[in-house]
Amino acid sequence: MTTDQTPRLPSILDNDFYKFTMQHAVVKLFPRTKARYKFINRGKHSYPAGFAEALRKAVDAMADLRLTKEEKDYLAVTCPYLDPTYLDFLQGYCYDPSEVSISQEGDQLHLTIEGYWYRTILWEVPLMALVSELFYPLSKLERADDERVISVGREKIEKYKELGVIIAEFGTRRRHSYQVHELIVQTLKKYGTGSFVGTSNVHLARVYNVKPIGTHAHEWFMFHAARYGFKMANTLGLQHWVQVYRGDLGIALSDTYTTDVFMNQFDKMFSKLFDGVRHDSGDPIEFAQKIISHYERMGIDPRSKTIVFSDALNYNKVARIADFCKGKIGISFGIGTNFTNDVDLTPMNMVIKMTETQPEGLEWMPVVKLSDERGKYTGKEEVIQLAKTILNIE
Repeated sequence: MTTDQTPRLPSILDNDFYKFTMQHAVVKLFPRTKARYKFINRGKHSYPAGFAEALRKAVDAMADLRLTKEEKDYLAVTCPYLDPTYLDFLQGYCYDPSEVSISQEGDQLHLTIEGYWYRTILWEVPLMALVSELFYPLSKLERADDERVISVGREKIEKYKELGVIIAEFGTRRRHSYQVHELIVQTLKKYGTGSFVGTSNVHLARVYNVKPIGTHAHEWFMFHAARYGFKMANTLGLQHWVQVYRGDLGIALSDTYTTDVFMNQFDKMFSKLFDGVRHDSGDPIEFAQKIISHYERMGIDPRSKTIVFSDALNYNKVARIADFCKGKIGISFGIGTNFTNDVDLTPMNMVIKMTETQPEGLEWMPVVKLSDERGKYTGKEEVIQLAKTILNIE
């Protein structure tokens, strides 16, 4: 924090990798599409007086962020599948704070984003990180000291090493603060050799010389449903991804309209083309069983594929999944809040989700997400019901 208590992001790359990979695809395929996003306070947190003003200052400060030449060179070498034209675009990109509306009624925060999708796609993760970074000091809540943060992180990664599992850090959006996040990545790298493989945060991946990890998020398929219809969302979402990345970034997110619907459309071509799938909702063991059975039906050895588990993971959950999957299918784990916000305070439970999109030449249309967990549905109830009817979801 600076002296005026306004948190400043250290880099334009202080964001999740899948935001940049999706931005690249949007710039290439859907440059005239617009999008709207909305903040959802899942944890019913009460925001202290003056919170909106403090967040506004932090958001306005993001307008000064620019991709440096060193960062551009890093992306060109580390991510050769990103077109040089995109890297030139990113070098010229700057956040436009007017795309973000922030207000407060009593202790409730209201936050929306609107603009061209290729621009607004980068806001979600750093905005949530800033909400969290401001919430604790303005609520006068003190975290554990650095020594304890390091100790807790070390204990966790050493236990995962003993399990023999592959771990990535996915905790940017709900981290306690950038300071804690950096301590955790330092700790995981120092003590996690053989287990810790990288982070979703591109800035920290660059600084600590680990792999940036990620592919795409729910909004990719949510847009495709609005543009092409619910029945075509998964198929065309995957097809467009392959069109851009030609086999790179091959982990597919499966639960935007339930895994059952996805797997019906994940045919032999996609099953062979993609390296695996990501689990983000519902029972992980049931999910693993479905995926293993699917590959076997396709005549594909499940052990040649990978499931990336990323849903609210902790040690016990990881141990249970690893035990079930051992020898059956490749696995890795993306752990977020449990790494970056385990500081003797209650972690924030919040999301920012796309709510509407306006594809080129069309009107604004609402978007929805129907994950494998009813509590994670997002969007208008009538559109959720329409999607369930069209997709024959119980």
